[in-house]
Amino acid sequence: MNRMIDLADYAFSVGVKYLTVYALSTENLSRPQEELDGLFSLFRKYFKKNVKRLLEKNIRIRIIGDITALPFDIQQLIEESEKESENNTAGCINIALNYGARQEIVRACNEAMRLGKEVTEEEFSALLYTKNQPDPDLIIRTGREKRISNFLLYQAAYSEFYFTDVMFPDFSNAEFDKALADFSTRKRRFGKTDEQIDAGK
Repeated sequence: MNRMIDLADYAFSVGVKYLTVYALSTENLSRPQEELDGLFSLFRKYFKKNVKRLLEKNIRIRIIGDITALPFDIQQLIEESEKESENNTAGCINIALNYGARQEIVRACNEAMRLGKEVTEEEFSALLYTKNQPDPDLIIRTGREKRISNFLLYQAAYSEFYFTDVMFPDFSNAEFDKALADFSTRKRRFGKTDEQIDAGK
C-alpha cells in the first residue's frame, strides 16, 4: 500500500494524469477467508492515512470494481474518499478493488440492454467503470508474469505493454522511469501505416 501511494505520488509528479493500480481482483475473493481478513485489515489500517496524502496533493481517487461484495465499513471508507476528492484536478488514481474486466464488460452489456438500444463504442465506454477517462497508454506488469490477468481488457485494445521481473514492492521510481523510457521508444500506429503517422494523418 505504501509503495503504491509513493509510486502514485511520483507518477503524477512526472506528468502522468491517470494511474490505475490492481489491488484486488474478483478472483482474489475466492482465496481463503483468513487471507482475505488479513488483506481487509491492511486496507483499514493504511487506506485512510494514504488517502490523506493523496488529497493533500490534489489527486482524485476513484475505485473501480464491484465494492458491494466488500465489508460494509470498507465500502464506507471508499465512498468517503471518492466524495472528498471528487473535485481534485492534479491527477486521478483508480484503485481496482473486486475488479474483473470480464465482469465489467458483462455489467456494461447488461446496462446497454436495460437502455433498450444498440450502443456505439463511445457509448459503451461510458458504461464502464473508467467512463470519462482516456484508455491507458501503458500497462506495466510486474513480478515475472506475462499476462494481464483480467485487467482492463476493453480499454487495453491499443495499450503498450511493459513486463518486468521486479516484484511490485521493489518496483521503485527508477524502475518506473525505465518503463517510461521504454514506452517513449514505441511507435503507436493505431492501425495506420508509418507513412500516415509520419505525415500526421
